[in-house]
Amino acid sequence: MHRKGLIGDPVNKSKSLVLTDEGLRRSEALFRKLFTRQPVLPPS
Repeated sequence: MHRKGLIGDPVNKSKSLVLTDEGLRRSEALFRKLFTRQPVLPPS
């Protein structure tokens, strides 16, 4: 993920990480795609 520019440099073995701006944008887009539904519009 670091080589793809999605997380900051994983220098140590901590269990937390820092998302880059690109990683944050992509994770939000994937979350919306995978876990939300488009509203159903009533027939006109």
